[in-house]
Amino acid sequence: MDLEEIKQIIKQARQADEMPDLRRLDLQKADLSGADLSRVNLSYANLSRAKLSGTNLKESNLTGADLRKADLKGANLTKANLLGADLAKAKLAGADLLEASLRNANLSDADLRGAGLTESTMRGAGLVVANLHRADLEGANLIRADLRGAQVTEEQLNTAKSLKGAVMPDGSIHP
Repeated sequence: MDLEEIKQIIKQARQADEMPDLRRLDLQKADLSGADLSRVNLSYANLSRAKLSGTNLKESNLTGADLRKADLKGANLTKANLLGADLAKAKLAGADLLEASLRNANLSDADLRGAGLTESTMRGAGLVVANLHRADLEGANLIRADLRGAQVTEEQLNTAKSLKGAVMPDGSIHP
């Protein structure tokens, strides 16, 4: 399925005042850079190695989506639902994840440099060896998140809403 076909599905659904449904589609390696995929159901879609830089995914449902090695640099993921999504080795540098739900998501070895994670929910998320250099964690929920080996400063972590039970970068458990 190419970008034009996807745009047509989205257009038809929006004209019918429905949420565009692209769930479970195989879109691996697709180039969707800069596309407007806001409020689209992409749950359980295969977007591994997809090009999504600058894409608008605001309020989209990406529950269980495969986003391994996807390029999401500068993407708008404000209030997106990424519950249980696999973002291992994804490029999220400069992405906006304001109030996004990343609960139980796999962000292992993800590039989150400069990402806006303000008020996001990362409860139980795997952030093992993730690069969080200059990421904004203000008000983020990191309860039981796994931050082993993550590149993140104590100052950044101090701005989070909660770290209860989180595995810290040094392997210790936060009280």
